[in-house]
Amino acid sequence: MKVSIFDVAKKSGLSVVTVSRVLNNSSSVRPKNRDKVLQAMKELDYQPNAAARSLARGKTGIIGLTLSTLHDSFLDAIVKGINDRLAEHGYFLALSVSTGYDESFHRMMFQEDRVDGVILLSPIREDEYVLELKKKKIPFVMLDNQHPGPSAPSVIVDNFKGGYDATRHLIELGHTKIAHITASEIYLSSRERERGFRQALADARLEPYAVERGEFEIPSGYEIASRWIASGRLPTAVFASDDYIALGVMDAFKNEGIRVPGDVSVIGFDDQILASAFRPQLTTVRQPAEKIAKEGVELLLGWINGAPMRNVTIQLEPELVVRASTAPPSMDTR
Repeated sequence: MKVSIFDVAKKSGLSVVTVSRVLNNSSSVRPKNRDKVLQAMKELDYQPNAAARSLARGKTGIIGLTLSTLHDSFLDAIVKGINDRLAEHGYFLALSVSTGYDESFHRMMFQEDRVDGVILLSPIREDEYVLELKKKKIPFVMLDNQHPGPSAPSVIVDNFKGGYDATRHLIELGHTKIAHITASEIYLSSRERERGFRQALADARLEPYAVERGEFEIPSGYEIASRWIASGRLPTAVFASDDYIALGVMDAFKNEGIRVPGDVSVIGFDDQILASAFRPQLTTVRQPAEKIAKEGVELLLGWINGAPMRNVTIQLEPELVVRASTAPPSMDTR
């Protein structure tokens, strides 16, 4: 027969109300009585009903998170950081992977008070989620938001600075023929990195050698680099808008006997796991995944715990990580 809260009360010699308060970590319970209840629970092997406890607290103990892909070690690092920090506060993370507005996610997360809050990670189309979350009065934050002027608490990275620093690094090495491979214009991060690239060149009184539009994928970088090789016109340095593009570029060059960095220097963005595993190791711009997770969780839990919601945006700085894929241009490529 299943043990109930009434059995615990009888075993401890205390009231059901006192037992309930112990289960919900109420500070009003005397330490002696708390010990009695915990001992009774242990002796009876009582497992409290999680749903009942949540109802008593008025909270579910669950935070929902939505993102568009799991094939990205940068986003994976953010998710792990979020999960670890939420666990420290007694929360569980419910994950939804969707490339668009997912009705199943909507039903699961936004109905019947199933979550205490929601984290939108790298949202591309935020309007539907934001309107619904505000309508339901569910606390939420956006991390790596891809829209300017966010309508909710947000944590972003200074992608303009990252693009500027990457390009400046190549310029300081002595490169003047610098190409950039950007990604789709729907990504604010992509647009800001390109803006940083162009500004760094302008400050050095240089013009872009080439600007190509691709996707955040290895084949995209490979195809663009292959076209450069076929045309017989190569830059001396390439700033790719993300590491996957950069690795595709390096692969195309390697297959044609073009040395990196001996003939062409390559720099990426994000510091994916592959960036340091590839050879030569990739110079890149590291995004602070741990800080993004920390700031996002603190914003969300603050709102859940009663702090007023403000459309504050926390902007973090990226870090240039110099490895083996960049070097001064050789004499015959200048």
